[in-house]
Amino acid sequence: MLITGVSSGIGRELARQLARRARTLVLVARSGERLDALREELLALNPTLGVWVEQCDLSQPEHVDTLLDSLRRNLIRVDVLVNNAGMGDYGLYEQESWPRIHQMVQANMTAPLLLTRRLVRRMVERKRGGILNIGSGGGSAFVPGLAVYAATQRFLDGFTEALRLELLGTGVVVTQVAPGPVDTGGDEAAQPPEGPLAAWLRIPVARCASEALAGFERAEPLVYPGRAHRWMMRLAALLPRRTKRAVWLPAARRLRYGTAQLGPAHPESAPGLLLAGGPGNVRDEA
Repeated sequence: MLITGVSSGIGRELARQLARRARTLVLVARSGERLDALREELLALNPTLGVWVEQCDLSQPEHVDTLLDSLRRNLIRVDVLVNNAGMGDYGLYEQESWPRIHQMVQANMTAPLLLTRRLVRRMVERKRGGILNIGSGGGSAFVPGLAVYAATQRFLDGFTEALRLELLGTGVVVTQVAPGPVDTGGDEAAQPPEGPLAAWLRIPVARCASEALAGFERAEPLVYPGRAHRWMMRLAALLPRRTKRAVWLPAARRLRYGTAQLGPAHPESAPGLLLAGGPGNVRDEA
């Protein structure tokens, strides 16, 4: 079982919970120090667990190839792949640096594609396995300040849904998790400003991980951790695009001008309550 982005947040909690039920874990993150600390923690609680750590910057495709070659040389077979690592930034698109944009695209899109491409074929041959993709509820929202991040999450959503259909009947399970606000203990990347409902939607990271794994074990196609977030996402799916634009327009104005009430009303600026205030899983764990 291979898990990316385990240095903090949801990835680290997934590793902790999976350590109680897996025989071997392959832990991948950029920080070698955090990898070693997590390895020691897991072995202290589960002495018979096999733990293999790989320090890897997933925003560099050549590093992904090196990771996979290392697994092959050491005869490590991956039955379950957890694509959790990701990166996110908050700000106006024209002010983002291109290297950072490219890094996000590589980490959030290219890395899951490469890992899945190299590992899923053997799963199909063995007629068993699983792909668990950790995305974000922000992928289906119109979030000003997160244009690139939201775009990468929509890509992951489309990829996961199509891949699931392709693999039906092969014995390989494909599940996507789209969290809302998650309390990670403050050890993740800086979060964007949150809307008035964020505190109501927020859940502990342990609950997020446990609901994600429970949905994966039930072979669910899409998991929204947290009851309030789940109902909010189902409601949002019923809203027309025009309404969604109106809902997020005040946030866009605040981002651009520092206020939501500058200038004449836009045709799509009908009053609306900010539903969630940004994705719950903007992380920096590539």
